Amino acid sequence: MSDSIKHECGVAMLRLLKPLAYYQEKYGSSIYGLNKMYLLMEKQHNRGQDGVGLANIKLNVDPGKRYISRKRSVATNPIQDVFKQVNQRFVELEENDPEKLKDPQWMKENMPFTGELFLGHLRYGTFSGNTIEQCHPFLRQSNWKTRNLVLAGNFNMTNVDELFQQLVDLGQHPKRKVDTVTILEKIGHFLDESNDDIYYKHKDKFSKKEITKVIEDELDVQDILTQSAKYWDGGYVMCGLMGHGDAFALRDPNAIRPAYYYKDDEIVVVASERSVIQTSFDVNIEDVKEIKAGHALIIKKDGRVDEKQVKEPLERKSCSFERIYFSRGNDAGIYKERLELGRRIFPKVLESIDNDVKNTVFSYIPNTAEVSYFGLLKGCHAYLNKVKTKKIQVLGNNPCHDEIAKIMEISPRAEKIAIKDAKLRTFITSDDSRDDLVAHVYDITYGTIKPTDKLVMIDDSIVRGTTLKQSIIRILDRLSPKKIIIVSSAPQIRYPDCYGIDMAKMGDFIAFNAAVELLKDTKQEHILTEVYEKCKAQAHISKEEMVNHVQAIYKPFTAEEISAKISELLTPEETNAEVEIIYQSISDLHASCPDHQGDWYFTGNYPTPGGVKVVNKAFMNYIEGNNVRAY
Repeated sequence: MSDSIKHECGVAMLRLLKPLAYYQEKYGSSIYGLNKMYLLMEKQHNRGQDGVGLANIKLNVDPGKRYISRKRSVATNPIQDVFKQVNQRFVELEENDPEKLKDPQWMKENMPFTGELFLGHLRYGTFSGNTIEQCHPFLRQSNWKTRNLVLAGNFNMTNVDELFQQLVDLGQHPKRKVDTVTILEKIGHFLDESNDDIYYKHKDKFSKKEITKVIEDELDVQDILTQSAKYWDGGYVMCGLMGHGDAFALRDPNAIRPAYYYKDDEIVVVASERSVIQTSFDVNIEDVKEIKAGHALIIKKDGRVDEKQVKEPLERKSCSFERIYFSRGNDAGIYKERLELGRRIFPKVLESIDNDVKNTVFSYIPNTAEVSYFGLLKGCHAYLNKVKTKKIQVLGNNPCHDEIAKIMEISPRAEKIAIKDAKLRTFITSDDSRDDLVAHVYDITYGTIKPTDKLVMIDDSIVRGTTLKQSIIRILDRLSPKKIIIVSSAPQIRYPDCYGIDMAKMGDFIAFNAAVELLKDTKQEHILTEVYEKCKAQAHISKEEMVNHVQAIYKPFTAEEISAKISELLTPEETNAEVEIIYQSISDLHASCPDHQGDWYFTGNYPTPGGVKVVNKAFMNYIEGNNVRAY
């Protein structure tokens, strides 16, 4: 993606099922779990580079001993920073008393992060800022083990106000009105209630000390989560550890956010991406399972693992943006889907170049578009194979060898045209500074284009188009092509996301701005007023009754008309080449990613009522000039 867009997070959870001595004996390390967590998190660094957190819980620790460890960082390289801090104690021990490193029991009793249960989190700092306090995992502390809760997730709730008010109505005083604190306190409330219920049920039969063990055995994690998540509206994978050793990973009922797990007799692991588990534990793809929609993977202290329903599963709408851009491209399914996205858009490209492959150069920008670029080339090769077959048939029964050889040489002109300067990447973060630096992010390969050539550049997706206009098109124009064709492997992004991707303002979307300009061009500005009034009229009804009126803004125009206006808006002044921007169709997106049909940012078809509320609010903010997010 040439634009800098952030999404929420990545999670990694690990439970060691064997005694710690087992891992020392088999793998030669008493910090086997910690090392695996480093792998799981480093392999997901694409999901968050602004903040990182790691928590660990030790099972069956004597009173007076610390059993919860947590470390968080917002340093420049937060993964390395967290693990450097955690490992410092082990480095010192290796220098002073290396034999103790081989004693898992001593390590567990004396060193942090040597327990059986781990939870890690990677975060992109979004609109709420990026401070250590905003880094997961969050901790709800108590002197009773079974009331402690460690929570981290990849989530965004659309109805925080509603959930916050429910806590206030219970008599609570939450310290902040944000979804992280609200969810922590929501689960914490029902965890406390469950503790109380079990205590009063058994208080006449056992001493208070004995009841603690009874509570550990009888806590019903499924019921706690069912009560807690009853009114949640959003996309989420919520991971939690309880102080005594139970753990869970809960996925939303539409399966919007991704979650995978693997278990054997040694470990249970959960992560946001399948290939990360495969790489970290060297396991086959068929052994890594997806957490089902509305279900929680529950790991009890005694090692029992079950996937249980917490919310009624709804229509599967898993996020297609994960497949297009966010997740790592080395996942077998994602790799095939990105190839298909590129292959399916080739007919549109062929039309744009007037079937003139000979005078067309194909390339991609940025590196994450490489796989869809390969798919585009596959489409081109398939087309050229038909062309070559016809040319050979025309030669008749006794073709000349040289003529056949000349025909067989016909192939796409594939070049590496654009190079991204990675050193500038970390600066392009805030809304204020983006425009100043964006013009210098890319460089080009000179001597690859002739003045008669058309230049095709494929991108994963186009959100704002800022980078295209201020940098990419300007710098590509220096190569003096006849025409520049920018190809988006994703459809037009028309609507805000509210489930974990930082795309929340209508005015940020070039597709929306193009539609507004077309309304003005065709004297239909009244539609903007009508949509605003309809959105405003819904302000006081429940989110379940709301309708997405913003779709009416796009209705008068075809996707091609909007693409043409986008091309016009994103062409810098004094550009010599003709510029055309081509987008993937919705139907080809669905055909490319058949199991991941979440497309609300393209279609406005939100899977939850809260999404409809957000899009209406986002449009009202745009009309009223409020440069704020709608959730």
